[in-house]
Amino acid sequence: MKKKRLARRLGAATGVLAVSSGIYLGGLQVSGNFHEVKAGELYRSAQPSASALSNYIDRHGIRTVINLRGASPGRSWYDDEVNVSAVKGIKHIDFPMSDRTILSPERSMELLALMRDAPKPILIHCKAGADRTGLASVIYLQQLGGIDEETAEWQLSPLYGHVALPGIGPYAMDTSWEDLEKVLGLDS
Repeated sequence: MKKKRLARRLGAATGVLAVSSGIYLGGLQVSGNFHEVKAGELYRSAQPSASALSNYIDRHGIRTVINLRGASPGRSWYDDEVNVSAVKGIKHIDFPMSDRTILSPERSMELLALMRDAPKPILIHCKAGADRTGLASVIYLQQLGGIDEETAEWQLSPLYGHVALPGIGPYAMDTSWEDLEKVLGLDS
């Protein structure tokens, strides 16, 4: 009898946790998953609509947009983003990467150089603002933002919608960071 009751309670608790997680992750997407990474320097988001991008630029003084999805001329999301950037007079950079493919340390260093040299503040985004954007945010904070490794790694966490489970595509971002850590001589 006690085992059945315990099993039911565990099942109910698991269900509540799953539903709560789903609501939280859904809320991130509805909100655009926009977050300040480092005040006045770096912001992150999911793919912004034209009006959201315009708002971010005006509210936070964004001077550069780095699109981690890559160039997609002819697609409305991309054309809108390029147009808003042009109208607002800000720099637009395409840096294509996939959340399902490990980013080599060499490409990670290219991204680091882009973020270092781009006019700030920067808005960096991918589709959901969780995986690719998380990796870029970790790299920025740890290498350019003066933030310790452990704190920076929170950018690749469920707080921003990143689920790090080996065997699923977005885990490639965790592996990319671990590979870069070795090159940079950091503890992993």
